[in-house]
Amino acid sequence: METSLLETFLTRARQQPDWPVLDFERKRFTAGELAQRVSAFARALVHHGLKPGERVALFLENSPAFVIAYLGTWSAGGVVVLVNTQYRQVELGHILSDAEARVCVTGAEGAAELAPLQARLPALEWLVTVEPPPGPMPWPTHDFDALLASAPASAALRLPEGDALAVLGYTSGTTGRSKGAMLLHRNVLANVRAVTEAWRWTNADRLLLALPLFHTHGLMVGLHGTLYSGGSVDLRRRFVASEALAALSEDASLTMFFGVPTMYGRLVEEARRTGARVRPLRLLVSGSAPLSPQLFEDVAETFGQRILERYGMTETIMNTTNPYEGERRPGTVGLPYPGQEARVVDVRTRAPLGAGETGEIEVRGPHVFAGYWRRPDATAEAFDAEGWFRTGDLGERDADGYFRITGRARELIISGGFNVYPREVEEVLALHPSVAEVAVLGLPDPDFGEQVVAVIVPRPEAPPEAQALVDFCKDRLASFKKPRRVVVVEALPRNALGKVQKHVLRERLQG
Repeated sequence: METSLLETFLTRARQQPDWPVLDFERKRFTAGELAQRVSAFARALVHHGLKPGERVALFLENSPAFVIAYLGTWSAGGVVVLVNTQYRQVELGHILSDAEARVCVTGAEGAAELAPLQARLPALEWLVTVEPPPGPMPWPTHDFDALLASAPASAALRLPEGDALAVLGYTSGTTGRSKGAMLLHRNVLANVRAVTEAWRWTNADRLLLALPLFHTHGLMVGLHGTLYSGGSVDLRRRFVASEALAALSEDASLTMFFGVPTMYGRLVEEARRTGARVRPLRLLVSGSAPLSPQLFEDVAETFGQRILERYGMTETIMNTTNPYEGERRPGTVGLPYPGQEARVVDVRTRAPLGAGETGEIEVRGPHVFAGYWRRPDATAEAFDAEGWFRTGDLGERDADGYFRITGRARELIISGGFNVYPREVEEVLALHPSVAEVAVLGLPDPDFGEQVVAVIVPRPEAPPEAQALVDFCKDRLASFKKPRRVVVVEALPRNALGKVQKHVLRERLQG
């Protein structure tokens, strides 16, 4: 029985070396070619002194080099530290210092961003760059291709054990500094088995993948599923709506596309603008941010297919999914994957709640991470005595077992003693013809404790009046849920995957 995803991939690569696993910018990698490069990268790391358990940071955009360095770090016994390519010196300094990364794999822009941080990163000993750095670097620096070519053939490699640390995935850090979630090889393997089983993923599947690999959705769903199933992936450097739509319309080999709601919204706009029609695919998946019922219907109307929405997070990879066969309910994230559990509990008493009651979602199973890196306090706070992990997400479960996310526990607004769930208000405001986008949050209020604030991006053809939006909510929701303040902005701040950054909005409004 294999103990890691790496072992699964390498075994299949030996048995089927001609398996066309990866395409990137008109270059194809067979499994045999990819495995050879993975081994060379691993041997180079070992030759340069990397020891089991030491950390290698990947501050790198989508490319075959990312895949090779990711699997190669595992093959050398190392731990991968995933770094968002949008991060700059404050975030980089914290993550690489906290993880004590010994090596960083990056590009020219990444190297330039890292250079001023030498004094803050005493553990970082050398860099690997996939393109020439912009100038002299304060660390020894190795060219990626040259490193592979010079790797000694004699360095011994061992497959990782299931309980070995595989990945440090840093949480988005919406409150305080981000923490490193410790995912073990057995967590990774258990989850990819559950996902591929639930979605009927086979070696006949070919995925168009334009999600960033530094994130759970692109890496631990898209790439992991491909490697485990024996399928293939058309990897893109980044998402460009026109290019993705052209591929989905013209490439008959593609069977799947995974995206975030922002991507699907842009695909719908592009399809309506150009009149292009996407060929029927086996599976469209959305996640990483809430998919509105309206966008669900827009995709179904435009592409003739119903999106499968799922729910996951850095600490647990994937938690729940709408069924592959059966009803895909808009506004819900489905049921737990095979071999996993989920429930809703009262946010104060922690007692399990029944169907239709709102509380915090907790999950349990072999996919759940081992805890936060060097943060036993945060780890103890996140788990109960029976191993249930507190996700921090508010939600409810209906009578059929489908889960619905209603917001973040920390985003719950308590106004005048009443609980207000931001997503409920957002869904109402999104129905107003003058509203293009909306985010609802709570701000301090001397009378009510917190006031409900709606931040609106208006449609250009019909800018809204604040009072009209308040009245629109009052006609559809309890009075205490209506916004007491409406703020109009040109755009909502979002992270790399399109998720609205409410902590940034809150700071701006309070500032």
